[in-house]
Amino acid sequence: MTNSPAQPTDRPDWYKSSYSEGSGNACVEVAIQASKVLVRDSKDLTTPYFGVSTAAWSAFVDHATR
Repeated sequence: MTNSPAQPTDRPDWYKSSYSEGSGNACVEVAIQASKVLVRDSKDLTTPYFGVSTAAWSAFVDHATR
């Protein structure tokens, strides 16, 4: 019997923003990990994502949806 390396379990579950354009041309995805909200461009997964605090994300969403 051989042991295989443990698979990472901390991979974020990404969700497409409900504010993303429906045609697929302007897709933003977000994920919650620990006390951060991660944000990435779903059109180019090779670029890094960035994280902000949940408080900063809430303030952004509040401002953007006014």
